[in-house]
Amino acid sequence: MKRAHQLQPLSRQHHLGLNLSRHAKECRNEPDEIVKHLDSLTAYMNDMQYHFHIEDNLIAHALQPYRASKPDVAAVLDTLGGQHKALHNILDNIIASKNTDIKNITAAQVREFGTLLYEHIRFEERELFPIVEKYLTEIELNAIYEASPDSIKRPNESR
Repeated sequence: MKRAHQLQPLSRQHHLGLNLSRHAKECRNEPDEIVKHLDSLTAYMNDMQYHFHIEDNLIAHALQPYRASKPDVAAVLDTLGGQHKALHNILDNIIASKNTDIKNITAAQVREFGTLLYEHIRFEERELFPIVEKYLTEIELNAIYEASPDSIKRPNESR
């Protein structure tokens, strides 16, 4: 599906997350595997903090006026908020366990983290972004694009 050019940088960031989370969902119960996947997922989530900021502030804020009159918008906003909270909670719990002793982290926790991240990215691509494209104005979409980091933009994207 062709994504609005203003959302393409955010979608591009999702690509790496899909790959990392897909592999993490298959994490074997071996210490080296656990550490490898955990480090990859943690680094990705840390790099995505501004991405979350754009979604939680620009996108959610722009969709908010439609919440009361458009059930599809309300559902997407509720899911977005819940998934972001769950991702941050699992990351915080894993980091706390890791700081205590890396041996406390299990392959099951890594798989859970990978599954949650994978499902979240799929939700954004399949449900959130189509709603954004449907309801947001060109000006609002352009604001999302402008807020996206330059490192994920392509020169021919700004049309």
